[in-house]
Amino acid sequence: MAMAALRREGRRLLLSPTFPNPSPAVAAARSSVVSPPEMAPLGARSISTQVVRNRMKSVKNIQKITKAMKMVAASKLRAVQTRTENSRGLWQPFTALLGDAPSVDVKKNVIVTITSDKGLCGGINSTSVKVSRALHKLTSGPEKESKYVVLGEKGKVQLVRDSRNSIEMTVSELQKNPINYTQIAVLADDILKNVEYDALRVIFNKFQSVISFKPTMVTILSPEVAEKESEAGGKVGDLDSYEIEGGETKAEILQNLAEFQFSCVLYNGSLENACSELGARMSAMDSSSRNAGDMLDRLTLTYNRTRQASITTELIEIISGASALEG
Repeated sequence: MAMAALRREGRRLLLSPTFPNPSPAVAAARSSVVSPPEMAPLGARSISTQVVRNRMKSVKNIQKITKAMKMVAASKLRAVQTRTENSRGLWQPFTALLGDAPSVDVKKNVIVTITSDKGLCGGINSTSVKVSRALHKLTSGPEKESKYVVLGEKGKVQLVRDSRNSIEMTVSELQKNPINYTQIAVLADDILKNVEYDALRVIFNKFQSVISFKPTMVTILSPEVAEKESEAGGKVGDLDSYEIEGGETKAEILQNLAEFQFSCVLYNGSLENACSELGARMSAMDSSSRNAGDMLDRLTLTYNRTRQASITTELIEIISGASALEG
């Protein structure tokens, strides 16, 4: 208060019209306060502090948003993690019965890439896309055909840049509502009706912890390829040790098992990827909040230095003006 009053008093004395013919010292002091039209307007010194203040306000708002997004992701993660752990028991028996043959060489490969519809979750989608592209190169050839089925908007955006002609089918907004098996079963049936395949390769991120996920691939063979593998002594041959009731043939059993296995793998993969997405978003938003805090500290220091420099400059001008008036 006292400093503001002193500043106002100094300006009043310098701007006062009681000196019709001011001395050169007074005129110089007055010119330091009253800027000519071609110079910066009065109060231009506070522009720098105002810019820093606006920047600080923006950073604070961003920090509030990132903290809120972290809390929302944490609350959703608890529910999805429980369902993900329970869904792992659906498709693991198929692996024990039919085995997993990632190195099987077939002519028609369909790569089912599971990604998210939203961003701000680190490199989870880029990881799935990189694995899908590498697998596409391995399974492509002169007499081979490799196609994509992309689940999630982020994977579609990345793959459409260089593999537009290889994308057979895309699905978005899969996670708009909570994922349930009925929804995934309908989607799996739609995929099987619209694509021809010898091997379905489902790629997703398996959830391990909040800060860790593992790119995973599960292979589902068509009934014809599975029959050939069993004749060649593959793991499918273990079906012969079971007694089949109902008069169904081995081919029909393999057809039903392949369809059910694909729906179970797709269900678990969607939940695993959703869980990994929420964990990655928590980590990303936590890092963003910390970075915003560090930036806010630096901006606060810059603001205080700028403000102190401005106050010091004005004090020097007031003292110089008062000394000129006394002289």
